[in-house]
Amino acid sequence: MVLLMINGIVGAGIFGLPATAFKQIGVWSLLAFFVCAIAVYVIILCFAEVSSRFEKTGGPYLYALEAFGPLPAFLTGWLLLLSRFLTYAALINLLVTYLGVFSSWFTGSQGRTITIISLSLFFGLINHVGIRNTTRVNNFLAIGKMSALVIFIIAGLFFINPDYFPSTPLPGFSDFSTTVLLLMFSFGGFESVLVNTGEVQNPSKSLPFALMLAPLIIASIYICIQFVCIGTLPGLAGSQKPLAEAAGLFMGKGGAGFIVAGAFLSITGTLNAIMLVGSRLPYAFSQENQFPPLFSFVHPRYQTPTWSLLLFLIVTIAFSLFKTFIDAATISAITRVMIYGIVCLTLIRLRLKNPEQSAPFRIRYGFIVAVTGFCLTIWLLSGSPTDKKWDIAIAMATGLAIYFAVWISRKK
Repeated sequence: MVLLMINGIVGAGIFGLPATAFKQIGVWSLLAFFVCAIAVYVIILCFAEVSSRFEKTGGPYLYALEAFGPLPAFLTGWLLLLSRFLTYAALINLLVTYLGVFSSWFTGSQGRTITIISLSLFFGLINHVGIRNTTRVNNFLAIGKMSALVIFIIAGLFFINPDYFPSTPLPGFSDFSTTVLLLMFSFGGFESVLVNTGEVQNPSKSLPFALMLAPLIIASIYICIQFVCIGTLPGLAGSQKPLAEAAGLFMGKGGAGFIVAGAFLSITGTLNAIMLVGSRLPYAFSQENQFPPLFSFVHPRYQTPTWSLLLFLIVTIAFSLFKTFIDAATISAITRVMIYGIVCLTLIRLRLKNPEQSAPFRIRYGFIVAVTGFCLTIWLLSGSPTDKKWDIAIAMATGLAIYFAVWISRKK
């Protein structure tokens, strides 16, 4: 579960966002990573207690269903599904950019299209033939990606140049908030792993353990990576492949190729995890009579939701072909933060709704932690771009239309 959590969180974000964060607020991006890590951990405490109460597939969707009822639950699940589409699109587009180090064919129109479709079909097939095969692939990719990042950090620390840490003025509140919001993309993903609770052994203990440990490991690595990138790459603000270019300076061309290979393992690992999780969401909707019953079908041999997986595969390919990395990453970060706020409220609601029920994992000062987490989500959302808010509004309206269409159809 820890490896699956790491694979769900560490994807393309850390291979692309160090440059974007540095461009926006300079060396203060180190503080932004630290603040983002603290904010995420407060929210994770809420997830740890809430997740320990459930054993069915559904994750945040199921939590909201228990706490608030069908419509809020559907909107929560719809946000989660949307974030999976957008995260997949962001990751696979950055993967194509990194593969451009080997050949410009990958970044051309034809090469990009073929690469996106081929990789997506491959992950769809892996996930179709069963959860055990998916887990084996996940563990291999998780270990591979973490090894590459640790080697990058250790090697880079010997080449830090203090002159590359310019003295920049304290950034404005709005700029700092926007940067922290964008960094949520690189820290997010843990919430989606919880969707597969029904396929986890002893989830009431396994999930809180993985939720508490994996983000600590990841936050430490992220902050070290940002430190190495700033201290070794003078043109960090304008870089599209910051880790590969930094490694190329202190490890040579072979080092750049090594980081690209690590990025490939990292991003493909997360894409595989996203496919696993996202394909279960239409199934969970259907199980609660909020999607057509077709999506409840489970393959008799592989025990995987065939039509739910096929729907997710088709939509992710479409999103990936028509969205850029930054656009998809920003909208995905906003949807994730909205889900985090809902789960913080869910913790409060579940404690008030069933005060006599003791969760298998219970955090101290739960109400204070939940309120703090919700306030943090409001702060992060305040820094989101206006045009992206409109994109979210349109997506939510589309979700509502689907919800009521299914409801009317069932009534008839």
